Amino acid sequence: MQVIENLKVKEKLYIEKLENGLTVMIIPKSGIQKKYIIWGTNYGSNDSEFVVPGEEQVTKVPNGVAHFLEHKLFEQENGTNSLDTLTALGVNANAYTTNDHTAYLYECTDNFYEALDEFMDYVQHPYFTDENVEKEKGIIGQEIMMYDDYPDWRVYLNAMQAMYHNNPIKIDITGTIETISKIDKEILYKCYNTFYNPANMALVVSGDFKPEEIIEEIKKRLVDKKSSASIKRIYPQEPETIVQEKIEQKLEVSQPLYTIGIKEVKEANAMENKNETVRKCIAMEILLTLLFGRSSELYQELYKEGILFGAPSLDYEFGKNYAHVLITGQSQEPEKLYERFKQQVTKFKQNGINENDFNRIKKTIYGRYVKEYNDVQDIARMFLSDYFKGINSFEYLEEIDGINVEYLNQVLNFVFKEDKMVISIVKN
Repeated sequence: MQVIENLKVKEKLYIEKLENGLTVMIIPKSGIQKKYIIWGTNYGSNDSEFVVPGEEQVTKVPNGVAHFLEHKLFEQENGTNSLDTLTALGVNANAYTTNDHTAYLYECTDNFYEALDEFMDYVQHPYFTDENVEKEKGIIGQEIMMYDDYPDWRVYLNAMQAMYHNNPIKIDITGTIETISKIDKEILYKCYNTFYNPANMALVVSGDFKPEEIIEEIKKRLVDKKSSASIKRIYPQEPETIVQEKIEQKLEVSQPLYTIGIKEVKEANAMENKNETVRKCIAMEILLTLLFGRSSELYQELYKEGILFGAPSLDYEFGKNYAHVLITGQSQEPEKLYERFKQQVTKFKQNGINENDFNRIKKTIYGRYVKEYNDVQDIARMFLSDYFKGINSFEYLEEIDGINVEYLNQVLNFVFKEDKMVISIVKN
């Protein structure tokens, strides 16, 4: 078992790759009552075209299979639902699907090992029939229709569709009514057997555990499954251009919603190694806070003018084959806000970044990173998500010291290009 210690937050990560290929990570939190476990597979909604290890031909499946699989895994052959079983034990269980990974989790203070029996059983024993797959199509169909009318989701997805021509990130994680109608049990089993191989998965535990003991408990509950070779994933070619600068949809909302998106050009990912990825993430977080955070000049001006009513969410998202900035909030005049944002970016490029502002925000961001280690949920989810991106979460704490104004200016000029910007608006 490898031990990685970070002295800045006085935390240790115990990491072991088991014989079957499963990576287990343990972050002990002595004296903490809450226990949290999350088991993920490096398989998300973007992975609809791939080559199964050992095969030569390409497999292409309908959009929405990863999410469909997540729903179906809870259903057991004996007629029970594992989510109900876990809830009856007093644990808070859930699952989610993203563009890049699928995860199953629970948190509790008591009955951890009783819950672990059920948890590790259902993730490893899929049960799909023609009947239960057809039944699930109706349930997921209702979810799809609900999200079609959900303004917060539409403003995000429309921004993706304005930025990306071909990349599957522009497609709803749940798929569409049409695509899920093509899913059958054979497709589900094929995707499960391909992507739910231990070598493509990681399990993270955080709480008051002794690493050697919890590792043995996990090993005892693993089914005998051999590690597979890596999966070849196929993604469509994506032009560097955006599709359209502005996209608008009418839905019932109390205030207009907006998402400003900035598509990152391809060369960015090509030039990066792991450390550079972490450095750029930190730089983006600092930059976005300087440009449009609550203490920024732009935010203060727009708030006083009544154009802005609250601080927008500021995100930098990236994966195997995409990267973009997202700024989301509410405004009575989203078009005017968008123009002012572009002007502020130009101003920053012309004048450079103020050293004092930079140092202040950098300290704030560092404080956020440290605070994440207070909660077992934040720790476990962070380590899982970062692991699938090839990152150890401790690296953010190590790399932030090396970020300076010169590097920030470089990232600003490289990423924040006006011809890569879009705005999505949802209003009445």
